[in-house]
Amino acid sequence: MSRFSLRGLSPARVWFVLGLIFLYAPMVILIIYSFNSARVVTVWAGFSTKWYGELFSDNQLMSAVWVSLRVAFFTACTAVVLGTMAAFVLVRFRPSRWKTAFSSMVTAPLVMPDVIIGLSLLLLFVAMANTLGWPQDRGMVTIWIAHVTFCSAYAAVVITSRLREMDLSLEEAAMDLGAAPFKTFMTITLPLLTPALAAAWLLSFTLSIDDLVIASFVSGPGATTLPMEVFSSVRMGISPKVNALATLIILVVSLAAFISWLLVRRAEKRRSNDLKALKGTA
Repeated sequence: MSRFSLRGLSPARVWFVLGLIFLYAPMVILIIYSFNSARVVTVWAGFSTKWYGELFSDNQLMSAVWVSLRVAFFTACTAVVLGTMAAFVLVRFRPSRWKTAFSSMVTAPLVMPDVIIGLSLLLLFVAMANTLGWPQDRGMVTIWIAHVTFCSAYAAVVITSRLREMDLSLEEAAMDLGAAPFKTFMTITLPLLTPALAAAWLLSFTLSIDDLVIASFVSGPGATTLPMEVFSSVRMGISPKVNALATLIILVVSLAAFISWLLVRRAEKRRSNDLKALKGTA
């Protein structure tokens, strides 16, 4: 046995721990320095929470946070709906050249550079404004449309992978027992898709709130997102308030992910118990 095995530390475990440190050490350092009293973010001068107080008193920064949260929420909801519809087309429809073309259209935003997406959407909005008179001003609505464009592709991929693994016999059994297609979808299909829907929603929310390039093309006055505000402030020097804001975002996202995981776990456990009960009575 190797020296690592005798100590209970195999090379695989060592690399795993090093990988976790590499991924999460920057976040831990960021959280620690959010309580730094110094104005220079790289120099520790003592513990303080003053930057959190200044963060909430910064109306411009908080306005950008509120814009990003609203856009990300509506983007995630819309992307999940469109992604679910696209996933059913990709999985349940018979193979054809139209299905192949549709699949290419759905996955195109995954490999398209953000600069190309942003520029093409900007030209589209300008052309629509000149011909249709809408949108008159670029703002939250245009950012929302742009984010839905690429977030729907990610949602479709996540939901498609789950839909391919589903057992169709459960839906067929429900319809054989007299359940209507809509009731079958609501009572059988939708609960089975819940983990994928939650994952797609969180992924779309994160991608939307993190986007800088596309939003920079399609935004307008009064619709500055958080990444745009942070990027513009970095040019004049990183403010410690950014560390405080990032810490709060990490906390909120981690809490949301944990709650989502807990709800999905309970739903899967309840569904597993129901299936065992049905098999026991069969």
